[in-house]
Amino acid sequence: MLKALLDLLYPPSCIACAKVLPGPGAFFCEPCDTALERLPPACCRTCAEPGTFPGGACPRCRAAPPPFSRGWAPFAHEGPVARAIHRFKYEDHPELAAPLGELLAGEARAFLGRAPEHVVALPLHTRRYHSRKYDQAQLLAGTLAKATGREAPVGWLTRTRETQRQVGLSEAERAHNVADAFTASAAAKGREVLLVDDVFTTGATARAAATALQEAGAVRVEVLTVARAFSLA
Repeated sequence: MLKALLDLLYPPSCIACAKVLPGPGAFFCEPCDTALERLPPACCRTCAEPGTFPGGACPRCRAAPPPFSRGWAPFAHEGPVARAIHRFKYEDHPELAAPLGELLAGEARAFLGRAPEHVVALPLHTRRYHSRKYDQAQLLAGTLAKATGREAPVGWLTRTRETQRQVGLSEAERAHNVADAFTASAAAKGREVLLVDDVFTTGATARAAATALQEAGAVRVEVLTVARAFSLA
């Protein structure tokens, strides 16, 4: 009854365009749902960079194998999904963590079938957290863990150095920007970790975070995000 009352007072809306939905159970309105772009089947077997590559590995992963064993995202970072993430991340909509986390849990069911049980967010620096008032990746990780029966320990990974936003930086600048920006707790020793974030672009941030976790003794790190950007020409 309480849920019915809340739905009446706050009817479910499209997470991309905020259009009121006809009823619960959907994440997008019909036009946005039709425009969704899922990650193409042809992609790098390690980092999910879209495309067809010799041996199944993209040039980036062949030149410098990442410290995580595999990464994946159900959607391309385009259209309605990109708009939903932008609203969640930059437009003060922390409540979108719940639908985005549930969407991710459903769309990534096959990937999650053999993914690590410990879900760890790619965290914000403390100063940015206080500016934004919430850590979108931590909220997303918590929702995903709850939806899949996993644990989402807090404090295993900390962003100890403030970095500038990655948007607009070259690949080399991205890597330099996040180098040594993370510290992992000894609690990660001997554990398998699923790193969770909203978007994977070049993977510089995921690489830096996975390196910190491995240095703390994590035995396996995988990466899951809502969306994957096309980052190779």
